[in-house]
Amino acid sequence: MDAVSALHVHRFGPADGPVVLALHGVVGHGKRWEAIATEHLPDVRIIAPDLRGHGRSTGLPPWNFETIVADLAGVLAAETDEPVVVVAHSFGGACALHLADSHPELVRKLVLLDSAIALEPELLMDVALSSLASPDYVDVEHARRDKMATGWSEVDPRLLDAELAEHLMPTADGRVGWRISLPAVNSYWGQLARHYVLPPRDLPTVLVQAMKVVPPFVTPEFRAALIERLGDNLTLLEWDCDHMVAQIRPAETAALIRSAL
Repeated sequence: MDAVSALHVHRFGPADGPVVLALHGVVGHGKRWEAIATEHLPDVRIIAPDLRGHGRSTGLPPWNFETIVADLAGVLAAETDEPVVVVAHSFGGACALHLADSHPELVRKLVLLDSAIALEPELLMDVALSSLASPDYVDVEHARRDKMATGWSEVDPRLLDAELAEHLMPTADGRVGWRISLPAVNSYWGQLARHYVLPPRDLPTVLVQAMKVVPPFVTPEFRAALIERLGDNLTLLEWDCDHMVAQIRPAETAALIRSAL
């Protein structure tokens, strides 16, 4: 764990490469970016932290966007003195938007992959209650089936195998669960009910919406507000895939990142 930020940071690519800050979603981890980094962007320096409450980072509160932004600002201060491209998935997209809102000097472009922000409170309550009722799995195969049913069915099986190997850990009575802080994650579901924030008007932004997600994580209200706010600084893409955009379409995602650089 990096002493400067309380976050565990995964780093890929050469130290002198163009810098990308890569942010995962809820119940994720920074190593999810490894395959896209090593197989598609080997010349790019990708900084991929485990967000607070995830992976090998601290699980200590407070669990809110403000704390995550402070964590990320600390990571960037230690890594570079230039503004960076931020690529972010799902809840990570909400974190990226809050980072750009609070510290516009740190972000030069945004690539948002099926960002989740300002979702319906009833939906988030259902998700939180479900995670409390079923916090772990009987075994690895049980976890695999759950992933396949929740956005991973189109992902290359080897990437799903890597996810299970990295992110599952033993829990009680021989069961397994994700390497997360359950209190933190449930707090983050609540954070996603907060009103959206928008990027600075002059910040070039790419938004990819995964069109197989129903109901959509990119809500019509947020999408319309982003279009009105950014105008020609927004590139809006609709991909016919499920939620795990970077894992389902790694080559296309890498091309977006490279174009942002």
